[in-house]
Amino acid sequence: MRLRDPAGFDQFAALPLEDEVPGAPAEQLSADQYLSDFWPYFQKLEGAFWKLECRQSFSEPKNPSWRALARGDWAEALRIIDETADEIQAPVLQAPGFPMHRVRIVRRPYTPYLRWELYFIRLRAQAGERIRVLDATALGNRLLPELVILGSAVMYEVRYDDTGTLSGARKIRDPGLITSCRHEVEDLYSHAEDLLTFLDNDQAALPPPSPTADRELR
Repeated sequence: MRLRDPAGFDQFAALPLEDEVPGAPAEQLSADQYLSDFWPYFQKLEGAFWKLECRQSFSEPKNPSWRALARGDWAEALRIIDETADEIQAPVLQAPGFPMHRVRIVRRPYTPYLRWELYFIRLRAQAGERIRVLDATALGNRLLPELVILGSAVMYEVRYDDTGTLSGARKIRDPGLITSCRHEVEDLYSHAEDLLTFLDNDQAALPPPSPTADRELR
């Protein structure tokens, strides 16, 4: 895959991420089945963990901080994140010896959800998750799937309904397709910006300042 400067990607045909993943043979999993299926692979992973995250808004009704965000209560949403920092960082700190990578596609103007999420995942970055941010304009018209790749063993195309709520996943086991997609995500990662540096450089990507507290963001 040929990439130019991050300000603009070449346009290609027949790229695995957008052309092969949607039609690839896969096991259809519900949301609960996906979460149950994921953890055994994660705990026994050999290799690296990769996540490609593209949507600009999600719905997370089980998350108390997100519910506060949905009510428009930024102060409460951020307070909950701050008070649960150890819980948020635990999956990274407890990962059994493999690197965790995430490519987060961002689009301006930033959605409230994205600003909330960047505040949330910066804690993951501080704990050691290798998170980088790529501006959506660099992708041109490419429509990329939401992917979770666990080494060479399994890849999930994660699916969401119209509200952005997790609806399930397509479990893909084709080793050749997994390898091709991982290489593409690695290329995107190589052209993206470190999350913490990005947040330093673009304060508009962060939530509005709290009227009652001066939070330390790094």
